[in-house]
Amino acid sequence: MLKQTLSQRLQQKLSPQQIQLMKLIQLPTQSLEDRIQEELEVNPALEEGIDRDDNKEPENEWDQEISPDQESSEYDPMDDYMSDDDTPDYKLQSNNFSSDDELYSVPVLVTKDLSDMLNDQLSMRSLSPQKEALCKYIIGTIEDDGYMRRELKDIIDDLAFSLGIIVEESELMQALEIIQSMDPPGVGARNLRECLLIQISQKSPNEINKLSKRIVSEFFEELSKRHFAKMTTALGIEERKLKEAIEEISRLSPKPGNNATLSAQNSQTIVPDYTIQIIDNKLELQLNGRNAPELNISREYKEMLSHYKKSKSFNSEKEKEAFAFVKQKLEAAKWFVDAIKQRQQTLILTMSSIMRFQEEYFLTGDEKNLKPMILKDIAENIDMDISTVSRVASNKYVQTPFGTFLIKKFFSESMLNSEGEEVSTREIKKILEESIRDEEKRNPLTDDSLAKLLKKKGYPIARRTIAKYREQLNIPVARLRKTL
Repeated sequence: MLKQTLSQRLQQKLSPQQIQLMKLIQLPTQSLEDRIQEELEVNPALEEGIDRDDNKEPENEWDQEISPDQESSEYDPMDDYMSDDDTPDYKLQSNNFSSDDELYSVPVLVTKDLSDMLNDQLSMRSLSPQKEALCKYIIGTIEDDGYMRRELKDIIDDLAFSLGIIVEESELMQALEIIQSMDPPGVGARNLRECLLIQISQKSPNEINKLSKRIVSEFFEELSKRHFAKMTTALGIEERKLKEAIEEISRLSPKPGNNATLSAQNSQTIVPDYTIQIIDNKLELQLNGRNAPELNISREYKEMLSHYKKSKSFNSEKEKEAFAFVKQKLEAAKWFVDAIKQRQQTLILTMSSIMRFQEEYFLTGDEKNLKPMILKDIAENIDMDISTVSRVASNKYVQTPFGTFLIKKFFSESMLNSEGEEVSTREIKKILEESIRDEEKRNPLTDDSLAKLLKKKGYPIARRTIAKYREQLNIPVARLRKTL
């Protein structure tokens, strides 16, 4: 028995152009430049730069050359490409550009990873072929943080089965010691204790370094648990000496591999997508000029399309295919220019709303003045979808008089203080951070004590919430914050 039912469903389907626009909105400035360059390479109808033709013909040039019997009263969307006045109006608005709107290329920094650095050092050593092969294999097992976590017996088995190299553990250990003598200090260590001992051994053998080495080798567990009194008694030294030794140990790197790429990370320049300036005690927002590139539609392709339109017939299949190709490329070029324009407008509109919402913070730079703000607040203000606001805020930076920040930094949930007012969770985190900074280091505050302290300041927060915020701020527990 057949049964028919009638149902109504509401579905939202995005066109390929809309999907591409969302992707463009999400791109930061540097990625946008790469995307534009990619589009310029695949679409010959799209050109970079302003179309500067001083001898412009009248806009009805094409109409004058077409005979009356060829004219059509129907609107042809392709006529939009035929206009010589193809400079978008947004390019004529100077307020869309920053003070430094000149397009420039950022040089690409070629860096070496940790394994490359170690292999370079290995090549400068005079070793036997077998020992060199063992060292190269060990380098391949070292992880990005600089540690070798594989057991020696497992490496011996791998060498025997994969390379056919039979080696004793003592010989493999000699190869490992060669790696451990390389830069950065501590590389090739199998655990934290060994990592610290390697770094101390490479320092000058003075009294403090000798004491530090003994502490790490004999009292590593007590050191990790901050049992200072126990170490002072066992070592038979003054508290001052212990403090100096622990300070020396704290200067060592727990992850030596990170030092290899530190310079590369520091050399990476963050290009701010926006700039906020304070002029006459008022905020002024500027979009990076690299977000408004000078793009235009190729004049040659427009002339080709005009030629095909005037002919009204095709002599061959190849001419028909050429017309379809030209038309498709022109459509894609015009859409891309319009999408860039729409992206720019969306970015300006969204960031302007964020700036007005957090005006007090941008004027003072004090995180305590950050208001609770979620994506929905901005979306409702500018009448856009929450997902669009999220894409605008994603991976984009704003330069302020107080530094350059990720835009998502300004979004936070709200909590009620003791007076019933909504306050930002970032404000609470700031107060928590200040409380820990001002605590007595010999007797740091526990999470319970911090919860009581913040309650006295008007922020009734549970201990679990304190622990969560502390972890988000990368602050260890009280026991690990204890110092002499």
